[in-house]
Amino acid sequence: QVQLVESGGGLVQSGGSLRLSCIASTSSFSIYTMGWYRQAPGKQRELVAAITSGGSTNYADSVKGRFTISRDNDKNTVYLQMNSLKPEDTAVYFCNARSILAFWGQGTQVTVSS
Repeated sequence: QVQLVESGGGLVQSGGSLRLSCIASTSSFSIYTMGWYRQAPGKQRELVAAITSGGSTNYADSVKGRFTISRDNDKNTVYLQMNSLKPEDTAVYFCNARSILAFWGQGTQVTVSS
């Protein structure tokens, strides 16, 4: 089992920035592909960004150029830097760790006001 704890969510005005963090309780953090997903009310959960064990990244088209995912294997932590936030970015953001199995955090709320 891997426990994931997200932090950094909150309320921000349109155009503002937030940085989400997710710390994982595993000594094998470096082998996991880490991802950030989000789920807005009434919508399906969607991938926002992911980073592999080798550092390769991919992003949803809607956040390219605005969001940056990174990881610090020494701290067992993955980050999501979110800039130029828009009201449509409002959602609960979930951290995901994936190898043979997948694990989820409890989520952190991000609200962007117009």
